[in-house]
Amino acid sequence: MADASTIAAPGNSVSTIQRAAWIYDGICISCLTVLAAVLRCAHLSAKSFWFDEGVSVAIARLDWYNFLRILGRREANMTLYYLLLRPWLLLGHSEAFVRALSVIFGVAAIPAIYFLGKEIYNRQAGLIAAALLTVNALHIDHSQEARSYPLFVLLSILSTYFFWRSMKVPSRQNLRWHIMASVLAVYAHFFATLLLAVQWCWIRLRGMISPAWKRNWLWIVIFSAPLFVFIVTTGAGPLAWIPRPGWQEVSRFLTALTGNAGWPLVTLYCVAIVIVIIFLRQKPSTEDRGATQFLLFWLFAPILLIFLISQLRSFFLTRYFLFLLPPLLLLAARGIQYLPRTSSRLLALVLFLALSWQGLRSSYAHDLDVPREDWRQASAYVLNHAQPGDALVFHTLMGRMPFEFYRWDARGPIVVAPRHADKITYQDFLGRPDRKLLESLVTKHPRVWVVLSHNERGLGQAPDDTTAMIREVLRQSYQHEWEAAFVGVDVLLYDKPIAATDPSVTGEL
Repeated sequence: MADASTIAAPGNSVSTIQRAAWIYDGICISCLTVLAAVLRCAHLSAKSFWFDEGVSVAIARLDWYNFLRILGRREANMTLYYLLLRPWLLLGHSEAFVRALSVIFGVAAIPAIYFLGKEIYNRQAGLIAAALLTVNALHIDHSQEARSYPLFVLLSILSTYFFWRSMKVPSRQNLRWHIMASVLAVYAHFFATLLLAVQWCWIRLRGMISPAWKRNWLWIVIFSAPLFVFIVTTGAGPLAWIPRPGWQEVSRFLTALTGNAGWPLVTLYCVAIVIVIIFLRQKPSTEDRGATQFLLFWLFAPILLIFLISQLRSFFLTRYFLFLLPPLLLLAARGIQYLPRTSSRLLALVLFLALSWQGLRSSYAHDLDVPREDWRQASAYVLNHAQPGDALVFHTLMGRMPFEFYRWDARGPIVVAPRHADKITYQDFLGRPDRKLLESLVTKHPRVWVVLSHNERGLGQAPDDTTAMIREVLRQSYQHEWEAAFVGVDVLLYDKPIAATDPSVTGEL
């Protein structure tokens, strides 16, 4: 399909038509950007902070010594996001405000994917892809979390944009921008290395390895070296809870990635990609064929690679694949463009948007990836029912982080695990409570609260050995065990017989 900006109508100059196209695109992208902002701000504080969001805020609030120590010991992934979140927290602390940083990155991806589509295909493909991203439920869902994923998507788009420009015009400026965007993407999320591997393999397959490109990749490796060293020496983190991918996990992945509207929307995307593949050999433009092949390689190679690796150790989690949204949406946009008549193209776009809107509406109430815990309610319950002298133990020490976000003042139970100082340090992110500590509580505290989270051997499996040990020790030391269940969080209270008559304890938490 020819780009309207390159067609001169009788009596009009090319520059006049180009100017009109720029104005039209500017209006469309502005409207889509405003709509994207509205959709990503809607219900922004409706859901509780979950475990990872609490950890993000706690890391960003650490002093520089502890901040650098926790990055080097455990949380090097998303380093860039934590660095940006630090000054952001100086301006506000509410759930909505903290999450607004991710909203900014999510909204910025709309014009970014337009320019990528315009660079790879044409302006119309860029507009369609921007429209699809605007209402994509998965992107909106993660744009409403205090995590790095929308920044990861934005930088993946920018890295690919400058990568493609550098292949066309390998100027020093384009190559430098590619280095910057690529390195920042790696520091936004480890999985950006897969995108860089795709880019590297592509120029190798195309025989485009020049001295300039070699220098470019050398600088990327040098600047990313600290993260590579971290992965080799420390590992990718505690990922044992991620299930090995089978058909059920792949089905959920496809449904979420395409927009949470079930198999009708998945089918639409599949049909669009099939159309692109059918027309792949029929396109006379070598440049267009190369763009499609690159997008197909970008979309499918990481999925296949991680799926195979995950049969040994699973890394197959939907949110890690958010950087595959750009190729998916661009291929769908190109498939729509290949349809024969304007009416069929409009109908296809309306179907995509209508189903995406349906998926978006349900995503505000339900999580699309890992279900979040209700730390808001669990923390409020403990704080409302705690008495002076109570102790508080977290099964997973990092569970203290979302709890502290909801602690409105210094009152409340005394945190004994984790506790290495009056303020949170890097050590409070590591380890689990031990038997010796638990046995010592009975002589110091009349009541002990225990917060259980992330205490299953795997999603949907039985509690782990630490949970059994905590219950065993405290049942031997205290007369009563009270339990309250919240979404993803269980709260236990252990007390002596004298505390059982306390009017604040009803017998059922």
